[in-house]
Amino acid sequence: MSVAHPSRFAVLAVSIALALSAAAAQAQDADNQPAGKKKPVELQAINVTAEKRVENLQKVPISMTVLPSDKLEAFGQAGDGVLQLASRAPSVYAETSYGREFPRFYIRGLGNSDFDLNASQPVSMVYDDIVQENPILKGFPLFDLEQVEVLRGPQGTLFGRNSPAGVIKFESRKPSQETSGYARVSYGTLGTANAEAALGGALSSHWSGRVSALAQHRDGWIDNDYTGKKDALGGYNDRAVRLQALYENGDFNALINTHARWLDGSAMVNRANAIPMGENSFAPGFSRDTVYQDGRNKQHLFSWGSNLHLNWKLGDYTFTSITGFEKATTYSLGDVDGGIAIPHDASQQKAVTPFPSETADALPHDRQITQEFRLASNPQDRLNWQVGTYYFHEDIAINNYDYATLNNHALDGLAKQTQRTNAWAVFGSADYHITDDFDVRAGARYSHDSRTFRVDRLLSPIGGGPLSLGAEPHDSRWSGDVTATWTLDPNVNVYARIANGFRAPSVQGRVLFADFISQAKPETITSYELGIKTTGMDNRVRFNADVYTYNMHNQQLTAVGGDINVTRLLNAKKTQGYGAEFDLEAYLTPNFIVTAGGSYNHTELKDPTLAVAPCGSGCTVLDPLNASGNALVNGNDLPNAPRWIGTFTARYGIPYGDSGEFFVYTDWNYRSDVNFFLYESKEFQSKPFLEGGLRLGYNWGFGKREVALYARNVTNKKVITGAIDFNNRTAFVNDPRVVGVEFRTEL
Repeated sequence: MSVAHPSRFAVLAVSIALALSAAAAQAQDADNQPAGKKKPVELQAINVTAEKRVENLQKVPISMTVLPSDKLEAFGQAGDGVLQLASRAPSVYAETSYGREFPRFYIRGLGNSDFDLNASQPVSMVYDDIVQENPILKGFPLFDLEQVEVLRGPQGTLFGRNSPAGVIKFESRKPSQETSGYARVSYGTLGTANAEAALGGALSSHWSGRVSALAQHRDGWIDNDYTGKKDALGGYNDRAVRLQALYENGDFNALINTHARWLDGSAMVNRANAIPMGENSFAPGFSRDTVYQDGRNKQHLFSWGSNLHLNWKLGDYTFTSITGFEKATTYSLGDVDGGIAIPHDASQQKAVTPFPSETADALPHDRQITQEFRLASNPQDRLNWQVGTYYFHEDIAINNYDYATLNNHALDGLAKQTQRTNAWAVFGSADYHITDDFDVRAGARYSHDSRTFRVDRLLSPIGGGPLSLGAEPHDSRWSGDVTATWTLDPNVNVYARIANGFRAPSVQGRVLFADFISQAKPETITSYELGIKTTGMDNRVRFNADVYTYNMHNQQLTAVGGDINVTRLLNAKKTQGYGAEFDLEAYLTPNFIVTAGGSYNHTELKDPTLAVAPCGSGCTVLDPLNASGNALVNGNDLPNAPRWIGTFTARYGIPYGDSGEFFVYTDWNYRSDVNFFLYESKEFQSKPFLEGGLRLGYNWGFGKREVALYARNVTNKKVITGAIDFNNRTAFVNDPRVVGVEFRTEL
């Protein structure tokens, strides 16, 4: 995939300019600082739990980015879900073809574009120390969070299976004896309304609690001109709640967390014939707020879960037990072809597709149980260690439906899948300070994974008879890491890390249009990383950077659709990747703070015989074809893997009165072009995308009250975010600009 040279220089120029500006500003402020004045403002220390113990971010030898709560609130003002994290941290991208409930994340180019409800991902998402395995669980809304930690690279020691690309950790605000809380409400264009609140404090001398809730709404804003219904699609009601109770008594504490989510809205709105032949742009006359569809569209989700954290301090050790339970049900129905079969008049001819496709997937139940035990040494000067065991059980059922659009949407296809997974692991890690300036960390994990899968086809839309198939994949594997850290001075650490990880074998049963199940062998990765973590200018600048390379064997990939209309799993013999990443945070003046991050990620498939079906919708395939007419993808970038990612935020405040402040806040994120499928074509690529947000406001009472105007996608940029290639050149697109007002108050 080609890369625009100006984007390379833009990212580099921004990083250099910010670094030079920060240095100049610090020097000038230091020169102008009158004697006896208060200490200049400085960056606060960031504590993280990347290695399952509380540590300063600058001391953890892992490439990682921390997104604090104020950034998350700004990014999500227009009702964005977890996909708001896309391009908000170096090497992190996200997309979906499933609406609000099924995010797909990529780190360093590694991800999975699969849309099956049984799809596994190489990016593990961990919510309050509980892994969210099923993709439906990964979409839980972001509210009342302390921070989000993005861990790049394999995390095979402490997080185990299905984390070869990295881990995204979500940390909720915990209860305390101190009374605290907040409320924020906003309203914007497209009928976008958000309400969020939390309240916590002491319940007794030993008990404290916290309750938090979120409600998000958007009106339908997409007209269906085929049915004549205005504002038919694009709306949603998304609600979530979290209840927590914390018991503390001497050397023992227990935290109980219960949470739930209800979602009603639209599935992904597909746009038929949106991409013209030979181009990766919008077809003439394309309108983001109008579709012509003869299929139905709806989406419902309910999920809930609970977890229990127990900690005992036993002299020099701490014993931890973490028990988790998650459950979800969903039904999502969409017009997959995104168009119509029979137009009412000539004006609708542009929306005609070769054949109608109206399908639904349902998750009648998804039950997940996890249990972790850990024994860890309490912080020591030289040696710190931890050992543990982990157990995972999942029981899921999936129903796949196909409907005959032209026969009054009658059911004409039904398949039922079931799967039970049992996995367990033992692990240990140690951190030893050989000298005051040299530290070595090492860890290892042994994991076992087994599952029992079955699929039954009861009704076929293409005339196939009843079918029953099954599989029992299993795997046992070691993973681990070794890291050396040199402290060059109190503000500069350099580290070198070698790590490996794996993704367990996968199996899927897409048998509505095929007579076979699809399996993929385990994938493994070995990664090498060299990084530096620094602070400077009297702790007003924080700069972290790293370079990395990895080799992945048997990468699990998904060949989506194509001219055979069958999505299947496959393995690539080898995938290579390398790149560089940086994070910068700096106070340019006491009232002006900027953050920036950037990454370059190169990925390349290394498998001369790997071939996939090209598009079935008419496109310009750029890859060579084999004798069977399939595209040879050796040398291609991975799908949805932008080479360049950049993110920037700036906040400038103007003090007013004794406790007030006017402020302006802006954030921008950039990603270079991406390829949607394993094969490359002119049409199925997304152009580079720069998106920005703006916030203007006033706060008073030392920041406890705030009113602000906001705009998301402030330039109203329109971009293709994904495509479907088996029927027509179908696209899905980003949301338009949303402008609104918000009020926030704190206790």
